[in-house]
Amino acid sequence: MLIKEKSKSLFAKAKKLIPGGVNSPVRAFKAVGGDPLFIKSAKGAYLYDEDGNKYVELINSWGPMILGHANEEIEHAVIETIKKSPSFGAPTDAEVNVAELIIDMVPSIEQVRMVNSGTEATMSAIRLARGFTGRDKIIKFEGCYHGHGDSFLIAAGSGVATMGTPDSPGVTKGTAADTLTAPYNNLDAVEELVQKNKDQIAAIIIEPVAGNMGCVLPKKGYLEGLRKICDNHGIIYIFDEVMTGFRLAKGGAQEVFNVMPDLTTLGKIIGGGMPVGAYGGKKEIMKYVSPEGPVYQAGTLSGNPIAMSAGFVMLNHLNTHGEIYSNLDDIATRIINGFNVNLSKVGKNYTMNSIGSMLSLFFTENEVSDFESAKTSDTDLFGRYFNAMLENGVYIAPSQFESLFLSTSIDERIADLIIEANLKSLERIL
Repeated sequence: MLIKEKSKSLFAKAKKLIPGGVNSPVRAFKAVGGDPLFIKSAKGAYLYDEDGNKYVELINSWGPMILGHANEEIEHAVIETIKKSPSFGAPTDAEVNVAELIIDMVPSIEQVRMVNSGTEATMSAIRLARGFTGRDKIIKFEGCYHGHGDSFLIAAGSGVATMGTPDSPGVTKGTAADTLTAPYNNLDAVEELVQKNKDQIAAIIIEPVAGNMGCVLPKKGYLEGLRKICDNHGIIYIFDEVMTGFRLAKGGAQEVFNVMPDLTTLGKIIGGGMPVGAYGGKKEIMKYVSPEGPVYQAGTLSGNPIAMSAGFVMLNHLNTHGEIYSNLDDIATRIINGFNVNLSKVGKNYTMNSIGSMLSLFFTENEVSDFESAKTSDTDLFGRYFNAMLENGVYIAPSQFESLFLSTSIDERIADLIIEANLKSLERIL
């Protein structure tokens, strides 16, 4: 049994001081039962909690720790930068260098603006698309998460072409009316929305590989089909690559699928774990951003030297070590094959979705290609699986509807430990 006394005590204290005891909802473990673990440190492929328990790490701070935790090169860059001051609120060469790397690595980006989070990046990209086109409405997809901006917290209506309704108190009906929602992987639904809202749609925003309903891949021709719809109707095509950017390839999902968006939002990996985001794309669109253009967006800490120093080391390493991606693919394949063998041993045919170093085990035997099919998963069983994996020393996302992320710190030996923990956990819960 895991010792959790310090985590329990800290959570009890946190609940008196912080709403729900956490600063981001999924950390509360509500979907899986029990109290959250409070993490004390991490190194490489491992996390250590306040009670001294050690876990193999498969969340990696929700994606950015692709080189593993506490990477020494990144640590050194951050320490040396802090000595000069954590923030200036003024331009530095570091942000220019990171911008140059991003433009070099991401195929569709010609200019880029730094911000402080993925949410800030997506909010800014939507505002820019509206300002550029002079239109108000956007299309997003069920199960895709683009941060907590008002425009994105919208539930689908009862029909494909129905206006959305607010998914959270505090989101106005007016904002909801400008957000249209379609099922993921359904081109006909998008075409129907576009036809019923002709010349009113500013942007289509999508996770090219979804990570927030679990790992869900686009069907063949789907991303290309959306590109064609956008071209035919003067709509800005936005890839939210906050998760996939620099993780699936140096150029992200757009490199993997060879589909170029008009705007791209980025985050997470750029800062090597520091708070950071960015949005970029075609010059003709980006020139509409203040101070060059009329679309206002600003931030005192945008492009701050700490995040930029960490980001430069991270991106430069990925840019000069292309073998990282094939190595991650090999480790992912090893884990997936091991999981599938384990599922056969326990007589189950649960669905495994994966691409590169992103993967999900869905507790359903249905194909998972959109949010509706993802929701056929047995979430109660997943909750038991989550806690069994913890007991077996593996820390996975505390939700069925989150992708797992691998790091380069996971070698074949650690991969085999994960596979062994998976089998023990499946045998226990089944």
